[in-house]
Amino acid sequence: MKRLLGGIVLITFTLVSALVLVRSQAKASSGTAETARTPVVVELFTSEGCSSCPPADALLARLDGAQLNGNVQLIALEEHVDYWNDLGWTDPFSSRDWTSRQNAYAGVLGNRNPYTPQMVVDGTAEFLGSHPQKARQAIMEAAGKPKVPVTLEQRPTTKNGTEDFSVKVGKLEGTAKHDAAEVWLAITETGLHSAVTRGENAGEELRHASVVRTMRRIGEAKGDGETTFAGDASVSLQKEWKRENLKAVLLVQEKKSRRILGAAEIHIGQPI
Repeated sequence: MKRLLGGIVLITFTLVSALVLVRSQAKASSGTAETARTPVVVELFTSEGCSSCPPADALLARLDGAQLNGNVQLIALEEHVDYWNDLGWTDPFSSRDWTSRQNAYAGVLGNRNPYTPQMVVDGTAEFLGSHPQKARQAIMEAAGKPKVPVTLEQRPTTKNGTEDFSVKVGKLEGTAKHDAAEVWLAITETGLHSAVTRGENAGEELRHASVVRTMRRIGEAKGDGETTFAGDASVSLQKEWKRENLKAVLLVQEKKSRRILGAAEIHIGQPI
């Protein structure tokens, strides 16, 4: 009788172990599928001094939080230009750097006169930033194109106010000849808002999506190998930025064509 009970216990244990293993494998497969999403970078050039911009800001926020497609990882970059600042309201999130970036797009996308709100998808398509149908169409088209594999990881913090990251860019396939594949690292912050008291949006409480706080070139991907760029990069965080709302974004972008070849985004989170 004891042998029979022992055999039953052994069989039961084996069946339970097998079931746990199957469930674990299923979860691992599901996690792999989720991490295989295609990144699509959506940039919005906007300003708090522009009365046409709030609907575009709201659209970018909706897109950033929407499940457009199971295979799409949308990376939102809200870039506030500075050429509206002399018309009654100085946008606290504006920068000449984002104006220069928009001007670079204007030179290659056929629109010689930068405007707001302007949305640019993967550096190849531009349109009025408050147009939801065009945005979704451009995003889905971009998601169907191959991307260079990119890895972005947060490293243990070694200095207060500074974040360290490990960066890796895979093989450059389908890149244009005689063009450089630049590697850019940006920090974005969500949850930002302003009570505007002057200018075209006077009296409005404006809320934003992922506002670009900083972006800088950290190198260039080169060669034909499986790894075309690898290294570490540090970013200084300002005291007024709320850490829980910060993300780090890595872009691989052709210098001349402005086409974004690959991208990655991670939450910065708590210090490691």
